Amino acid sequence: MSQWSQVQQLEIKFLEQVDQFYDDNFPMEIRHLLAQWIESQDWEAAANNEAMAMILLQNLIIQVDEQLDRVSQEKNLLLIHNLKRVRKLLQGKYHGNPMHIAVIISNCLREERRILAAASMPVQGPLEKSLQNSVVSERQRNVEHKVSAIKNSAQMTDQDVKYLEDLQEEFDFRYKTIQSLEQNDKNSALIKQEMLALQAMLNTLDYKRKEVLSKIGRVIHEIDMLVSNMLTEELLDWKRRQQIACIGGPLHGGLDQLQNCFTLLAESLFQVRRQLEKLDELLTRLTYDGDPIPVQRPQLLEKVNFLLYNLFRNSFVVERQPCMPTHPQRPMVLKTLIQFTVKLRLLIKLPELNYQIRVKATIDKNVSTVSNRRFVLCGTHVKAMNMDESANGSLSVEFRHLQPKEMKTSAGSKGNEGPHMVTEELHSISFETQVCLYGLTINLETSSLPVVMISNVSQLPNAWASIIWYNLSTNDPQNLSFFNNPPAATLSQLLEVLSWQFSSYVGRGLNSEQLNMLAEKLTGQQVNYNDYQLSWAKFCKEHLPGKSFTFWVWLEAILDLIKKHILPLWIDGYIMGFVSKEKERILLKDKTPGTFLLRFSESNLGGITFTWVDQLENGDVTFHSVEPYNKGRLSALPFADILRDYKVIMADNIPENPLKYLYPDIPKDKAFGKHYSCQPNEVSKPSDGGGKGYVPSVFIPVSKILNDSTEPHSPSDLLPMSPSVYAVLREHLSPTAIETAVS
Repeated sequence: MSQWSQVQQLEIKFLEQVDQFYDDNFPMEIRHLLAQWIESQDWEAAANNEAMAMILLQNLIIQVDEQLDRVSQEKNLLLIHNLKRVRKLLQGKYHGNPMHIAVIISNCLREERRILAAASMPVQGPLEKSLQNSVVSERQRNVEHKVSAIKNSAQMTDQDVKYLEDLQEEFDFRYKTIQSLEQNDKNSALIKQEMLALQAMLNTLDYKRKEVLSKIGRVIHEIDMLVSNMLTEELLDWKRRQQIACIGGPLHGGLDQLQNCFTLLAESLFQVRRQLEKLDELLTRLTYDGDPIPVQRPQLLEKVNFLLYNLFRNSFVVERQPCMPTHPQRPMVLKTLIQFTVKLRLLIKLPELNYQIRVKATIDKNVSTVSNRRFVLCGTHVKAMNMDESANGSLSVEFRHLQPKEMKTSAGSKGNEGPHMVTEELHSISFETQVCLYGLTINLETSSLPVVMISNVSQLPNAWASIIWYNLSTNDPQNLSFFNNPPAATLSQLLEVLSWQFSSYVGRGLNSEQLNMLAEKLTGQQVNYNDYQLSWAKFCKEHLPGKSFTFWVWLEAILDLIKKHILPLWIDGYIMGFVSKEKERILLKDKTPGTFLLRFSESNLGGITFTWVDQLENGDVTFHSVEPYNKGRLSALPFADILRDYKVIMADNIPENPLKYLYPDIPKDKAFGKHYSCQPNEVSKPSDGGGKGYVPSVFIPVSKILNDSTEPHSPSDLLPMSPSVYAVLREHLSPTAIETAVS
């Protein structure tokens, strides 16, 4: 079943989450019509390879054209219209930046997998629940409503200022007309009446000036309250969601909505600023005793400028955190002399700023770290923000060719730092720019979330553990001394993040039973998730009991094994994986002989084994576990083929495959058949001879079990099958069974 088919079977609350991340950037119609083709492409790799992304974009357009031809024959007018619109979108938006569509589709597929994993969990995790708080959603709607109301109020005040300007022009004209009359004419009754009318008009002018200033004051106050309270909270929430997304959590949306709010508020403030300038013009042409303009205008203008400064400073954000293209799911871990990318956005999108803002990137500026190591950034570290590179037209800049380089320090300083010390050092990448607009000059600064610098890829697992722990434990964006005294983490939240590592990295999260096993491994006991606090040392620094490695190194090795060697089997859900030996026997003891399950080794790094249940002649139940397969052995033979071809030679030398049913009762071939590397074929007889005079051979995994042993001896995997062994197989097994053993 395709991933999209699984998504369509979700409950409505999960379907609503899916609906949130499909928009005009990647319409859901295309996801639906091209589901299988989309899922068969490597969008993750294309997101970091422009040539590959361009090929995929062109192929995507070809696929859309084929769908368009099909629906044209069916005369489906609505679908024809939508597909033409989508084709125009793909060609127009992404032709100049094909990697952007690859990033979008990769993120959508990843988010679908995360939601599918969440749907399989009995209870939503505490972190994800907090991110989807209904109070937050209500506040978002309130912010958008208030911003719209403020924009309308500023526009209405424009009309009041225009009326005031017209009224003053009429007053000026009538006043100058009277002033031009001869002295004798000024004493006439008609003129006296006109003077009374002018006085009444001046009173109206005074009233209108006070009214306009009052309205301007209210608009400024509403903007101040909105920015200080609700909008600031919205921005902080977005930054927290970004932190969580960086460590595998739900994708963080909402930046476009924030941009809309920031931009409308900035436009309203500039509009108010122009209104105050117009009042200053009116003041130079007419003033009087008790005139409110010279008293109130300077204070209002100062407040407007202050709000603009504050708004601009908050609007300068890191849209996409630093990340090496070679490790897209390990952001904020940077290797020396390896390029990384980072993207910034100014949430105030004004056409006047296009290509006018130059951003400079630096590292560890004005901050002290816990390390003696110092770095500089090589590559293009100054670029202009523009609206052309982003598909959504945002005012942004993406640095794609930055490289951190370690500076030479005093001799011996680097040698004093252990591996954990290096991966617990936090550094900061800073960005600065200057905005000059309408007479205002505003200096802007922002920083990435803390990054970890490594010099060898072997340090990446522990560095990623540091990134996870930091972003799980704090929303402080710049606590570079965090690991001087790292706080404990709530076990329930940590387990949720660990499940995210699997859903984001290998396409399927962990269920409650698997998480229970991890919890027991971390704590050594059964505990209450919500109450238990786990230390950083327990997670990443202390060795597991009786082992030479930490919990995190063990888990990271399993992730690597899944990603490189058993990914399809993991995604299908056929690998139980995290189950102890004791629990394994409880599950299998009442099952049909030949029932087996797959679990990850607890004693070997990056190993997977299978255990099957058997029944002795006296009726007793026995269990057999094969020596774990590691990545070296799985590189030689696919794991699905191992399960298909595995043979056990008993004491009487009769080989047989003991694996019949995947727990609980799924026929082995039904579970793994589609993953076999090839279908069994007729094999050549030994007498046929091989190429260049050699006897043909095949590879099969074999174990030998003696009568007095309940466990297989170390299996001799990948043994070449000699003619004598083949003859034994022909004697005791059917041709179909032999064919099944051939890879």
